[in-house]
Amino acid sequence: MFEGIRVAVSGGAGVIGTTLVDRLHRQGARVWVGDLKPRPVSFAPDVIYRWGDLNFLTAPELAAFDPQVFIHLAATFERSVETPEFWSENYRHNVCLSNHLVSLLEGTAVDRVVFASSYLIYDPRLYLFSKPQEVPRSLNEGDPVYPRNLCGAAKFFHEHELQFQARATPGRRFSMARIFRGYGRGSRDVISRWTRDLLQDRPIEVFRTEGMFDFTYADDTAEALIRLAAARHEGIVNVGSGRARKVADVLAVLRQHFPGMQAREAESDIAFEASQADISLLVEITGWRPGFTLESAIPQIIDYERAGLAAERTAGPSRRGAGRASPGAEASGVLITSVSRKVPMLEAVRSAVRKIGRQAQIVGADMQAGSIASHFVDRFWQMPPLAELTVGDLIRYCQQNGIGFIIPSRDDELEFFAAARAELAGAGIEVMISSRDAVTDCRDKLRFSERLLAAGFPAIPTFASLGQLPASRIVVKERYGAGAAGLLINADRKAASAFAATLSNPIFQEWVTGTELSVDVYVDRSGHCKGAVARRRDVVVGGESQVTTTQRHAGAEKVCSAIAETLGLRGHAVLQVMVDAAGELYVIECNARFGGASTLSLAAGLDSFYWFLLEAGGEALGQYPFARAATELRQVRFACDRVVECA
Repeated sequence: MFEGIRVAVSGGAGVIGTTLVDRLHRQGARVWVGDLKPRPVSFAPDVIYRWGDLNFLTAPELAAFDPQVFIHLAATFERSVETPEFWSENYRHNVCLSNHLVSLLEGTAVDRVVFASSYLIYDPRLYLFSKPQEVPRSLNEGDPVYPRNLCGAAKFFHEHELQFQARATPGRRFSMARIFRGYGRGSRDVISRWTRDLLQDRPIEVFRTEGMFDFTYADDTAEALIRLAAARHEGIVNVGSGRARKVADVLAVLRQHFPGMQAREAESDIAFEASQADISLLVEITGWRPGFTLESAIPQIIDYERAGLAAERTAGPSRRGAGRASPGAEASGVLITSVSRKVPMLEAVRSAVRKIGRQAQIVGADMQAGSIASHFVDRFWQMPPLAELTVGDLIRYCQQNGIGFIIPSRDDELEFFAAARAELAGAGIEVMISSRDAVTDCRDKLRFSERLLAAGFPAIPTFASLGQLPASRIVVKERYGAGAAGLLINADRKAASAFAATLSNPIFQEWVTGTELSVDVYVDRSGHCKGAVARRRDVVVGGESQVTTTQRHAGAEKVCSAIAETLGLRGHAVLQVMVDAAGELYVIECNARFGGASTLSLAAGLDSFYWFLLEAGGEALGQYPFARAATELRQVRFACDRVVECA
């Protein structure tokens, strides 16, 4: 049915989604999945997975897969009573997300959209009663609507958005599946909760046993959505079993498997529900009828939960059905060191944390208590000098403050973190840092030049003695370190010699004129350069670009990618390159960290902090595309005011 068809599924790591993805894959579909949860271990290796908040999904990312069918499952909900906290969650992950994802379909090959809507759209006065009912109300697609809660309202609103899209995009078909009372393996539904309690010999609490619901098993729902995706139908269709069952029926089936079950019926003021789906349209469209009953589905749930509890006893609690736990999953705070005035970098890290769907604190560290960036973090640490800080001290601070990730930002601290990387990883703390040898190669500009030249790269020749350099116009700089301090450019030999006498470890290079480029790269944990973005340094102040513009320079990006791989860099790095009038490249130096103006490369698609968090969570980056911005971008750095309320 779907052989060779490209199908994108939002929320595909959920209870319905995992079954749906497996069935699509077995039918030969090429499947892309996006979800807040880590990749389910059950997914086939060739299922393309994007872990994170899909509100951050970009058009180039989706266009790289270019789906033909889009099945939108991703949603958030609360059972029975929605809490005040659900107000913003519903808006972000139901209203905003649905609009965003459908907007991204423009320009793709999608000709079929299936939306997992809800029966909560129907007017509850049709099926909620003050007294128990003997006969359920059968709801059909033409019945009055009046959403029952925020989730139902969000679903109803998106149905209207899709109806608008249907008019605006002729040739693209939209189906809205109003799904009834779902349950399944690994779910948060009441049947799964009761099953988990009973397997642990706990009593269960029940409400309104006379209530009647159309309990719809996730496997049937997945099959219905697949069949709707293949059908010619457009519009609204109910998805349910077509037969209401009482809560008492659920308890009777559970009692068959747990004869000693203890159930206590609690007092409740909630209404009595008596609803079921009229599925005559579904049957007409698909030629198929859902087949699972409580009697056939609950044993599957029991087996699933029993296996999960056994796994927990063996290995400790885990995300059984959702995927593997990530390093630092509980300690999810991010520590950024030497924050100083690096507010754009802080905000970029915060954005990456949100993109992966984490609720994590951003902790800034600096030796100066009054640093500007301290006003832009969730917590500030006046960090002692590295000479006074042991790795054990750092680990203790991280563990006490829920920190699972560290991003160093200053050259002088890179060797400390490179040397401590393994010990920190052993404590569950991941660092975006290269190896000690790679950091040393970059910190030592003479060694950097010699190594690159020996490997055949176009590094600018660098010498420890002025007498070794025959050029008439000279650059003099410190052998170690970065930035504009200790730098003299375009000097004659006399001035170069005099300036060198003021430096600790001077080195000498020929002065080359041309266009100066910074090339940002990200190297993944396998040693592969994930992407490179070259940018012109249009206005430079204090060694950092105040105005910088991306520039596609295939030669510089290719050479810098190869250098990064050869040096064994990991994570983000910035290489400086000069391109002379003849187009010849001269690689000058490399900083094995995120640069001051590297935020432009993030905007251009080099998603370094997101990629780092993914890799720290055990994800390989092969299925995450480097989707470079279609047009060139310019970044202008400027002072900006922030006003906050005083305590």
